[in-house]
Amino acid sequence: MTETATNDTVSGVRVDRALAAFEGLALGDALGMPTQSMSRADIREDYGTITGFVDAGPRQLIAAGMPAGSVTDDTEQAVLLARLLVEGDGRVDAEELASRLLAWEADMAARGSLDLLGPSTKAALQRLTDGVPANEAGRFGTTNGAAMRITPVGIVHPVDSIPAFVDAVAATSEPTHNTSLGIASAAAIGAAVSAGIDGANAPEAVEVAIAAADEGARRGHWAAGGEIGPRLRWAVPYLAELAPERRPDAVAQVIGTSVASQESVVAALALAACSEDPWSTLCLAAGLGGDTDTVAAMAGAVLGATNGRGIWPDVERAVLRRVNGLDLEPLVRQLLTLRG
Repeated sequence: MTETATNDTVSGVRVDRALAAFEGLALGDALGMPTQSMSRADIREDYGTITGFVDAGPRQLIAAGMPAGSVTDDTEQAVLLARLLVEGDGRVDAEELASRLLAWEADMAARGSLDLLGPSTKAALQRLTDGVPANEAGRFGTTNGAAMRITPVGIVHPVDSIPAFVDAVAATSEPTHNTSLGIASAAAIGAAVSAGIDGANAPEAVEVAIAAADEGARRGHWAAGGEIGPRLRWAVPYLAELAPERRPDAVAQVIGTSVASQESVVAALALAACSEDPWSTLCLAAGLGGDTDTVAAMAGAVLGATNGRGIWPDVERAVLRRVNGLDLEPLVRQLLTLRG
């Protein structure tokens, strides 16, 4: 095989995995749309076992009335960040990110949606609006908002240098989540995606994620809470040693699925590391209760990056595109031109 052919093959694999990562994020997001912020008991009563896309039910207040296959803020903010990366040749201006996020929320509110900015992002953007410098505005952001939208950064930036990669993550996280937990969690998800695009399988990618989380924990303003790296070192083998039927209880009751980074981000990566069937893993995440759309979205991004598009059902991918008008391939190809 010639060198050109080899390079073309590598490029083709990267496109496939990068697109699978973005699609996995959107698929997981749409699966969790009707169940987000609900309890496991209410999810079972309203939907039974989640096996695919369903319409938002009567007790779904955030996404009330949304049809099956609709994405939420996880996907929309990731697309927003991706476009900023393309416009900035791989860099993101903090004030422009803040401006775009505020405009996105205003548009959602005008449409009558309750799917608005998360608590850390909302508070940080208010501080930016009040004139607080960008590197100070996100000093209290510890939730998963930076991690849920970080996939485009993982597509643009290779992870061969962990410190350099975390620099890129911190630059897009600081305006809203400039804390040790916020940056560590975003670094973990982004690094797992980036490692997958370069050929890592899910367990290997999670090992890279742990290293990135450790580096991220040294950035930003320190925040109290269990650290992402050490919790992953505990959670992955803990979940792997359990019988598959015991894992949902373990994730929901022990690891946790709230918006707190040290719960939802750890849950998503542990589920990805132990996954035997990616689509079933996303359906499981959507039924766990709590921040289901974000847990499923982050797990989907990592599983897509580490497996490629062949793992995602064609029917659901078509529904995702039709319902949301979502054509991710041109955007993903633009992101990959910036990689490295």
